[in-house]
Amino acid sequence: METISFGTDGWRATLEEFTTPRVRMVGQAVATYLHDEGLEGPVVVGYDARETSRGFAEEVARVLCANGFDVIVPERDRPTPLVAHAIVERDLAGGLAITASHNPPEYNGVKFIPEDGAPALPDVTDAIADRLAEPDPRPEAEHGTVREVDLVTPHADSVLELVETVTGGADLSDADLTVAYDAMHGSGRGTTDALLERAGVSVERLRCERDPEFGGGAPEPAPENLEALIELVTDDETAPELGIANDGDADRIAIVTPERGYLDENLFFAALYDSLLEDDSGSVVRSVSTTYLIDRVADAHGETVHEVPVGFKWVAEAMGDHDALVGGEESGGFTVRGHVREKDGVLMALLAAVMHAAEPIDSRVDRLLEAHGAVVQDKRSVPCPDHEKARVLSELEDEIPETVAGTAVEGVNTADGFKLQLADGSWLLIRPSGTEPVLRVYAEGADERRVGELLEAGRELVEPLV
Repeated sequence: METISFGTDGWRATLEEFTTPRVRMVGQAVATYLHDEGLEGPVVVGYDARETSRGFAEEVARVLCANGFDVIVPERDRPTPLVAHAIVERDLAGGLAITASHNPPEYNGVKFIPEDGAPALPDVTDAIADRLAEPDPRPEAEHGTVREVDLVTPHADSVLELVETVTGGADLSDADLTVAYDAMHGSGRGTTDALLERAGVSVERLRCERDPEFGGGAPEPAPENLEALIELVTDDETAPELGIANDGDADRIAIVTPERGYLDENLFFAALYDSLLEDDSGSVVRSVSTTYLIDRVADAHGETVHEVPVGFKWVAEAMGDHDALVGGEESGGFTVRGHVREKDGVLMALLAAVMHAAEPIDSRVDRLLEAHGAVVQDKRSVPCPDHEKARVLSELEDEIPETVAGTAVEGVNTADGFKLQLADGSWLLIRPSGTEPVLRVYAEGADERRVGELLEAGRELVEPLV
């Protein structure tokens, strides 16, 4: 039980620790929690493309059935946001996704999603952790059933209707738009590309075959992992107009444009919000590690920004509290008002295509930077064992300097780690990762040189404490 720990987005571990007996204990804990909360409806169990994921999903389903729950499962690995959508669309008691998202193939994970379809908050995951136990089946006559269902079509129907509502048009059949889509061998294949084609987009597919080893790497849509997509989109001779990639379970998105290649997620977020404000109004939710360019866009439209700790559960909570138009994080997770409050890389792929058909994303970003000033952001990781993170942050509190990289510290935000706000408008953030044994060092400034200085200053600040 001590091995099972619910971090920023569920429990993830290497397969040495993520074992069948422990997964069954999580299934029992979820069943007990649902019974205790009086939630007796069906439960959905989804899974990603990893070699072990379907087997783990079947084990969880068996435990839930033995506790009296009917369980629905997809016919194959499908994106996590489809699981969240099914919970709301079918009025389910909750759901689980067996996925390690963007982590390497030697990892797996499990994520519980409550009945509202939003990420579970700590009071829920703590309650589940408190109920970890060996499976305790009911009499066989009380067991539930398992059946396969289509999660793709209801999600696609809902997304097409939503995008039509918020943008004024989801039919791209007359736009003559070609998108290169890279599934990174993950669960977005056959889902994201199919949605784009249904909307009238021509799709060129990369890595849209299932490979449980993800080609020998991690299904993380970072620039170094998307070289083929970047080369294709930036090639003047044969280039599609836009490139889109999803991570392993397709809850996140990466965008590639002809002019910029890999588009910084912060810039995409700003462009997305600016685009949505053309047809609608509303505040925006961003994490503490996300660009202040969002704030400048909001201010230009007379809107409000809600800053939350890193972790999409906090974005989702604030979106519900404030009826925000859009919420997101610099790591590429976003959702919009009217949709399930869970990050959805499939929905975002369609929104990106619709945005680009209306105005090239590069052109919109150029306008935003010209109007609001240039921003550059980057991050580094400093190895730190999980059990040392609290100590390091406690000691860091006494080491906050008066200046960073030659600029005065004007304020310190402690909502999630330590965010040092500097006199020149730049900032430095040091916070613990919720999914890996590292401390994250983030920085934002006016150019790459300045960001490099800040990141180095952050590393020098925290590394001696580890």
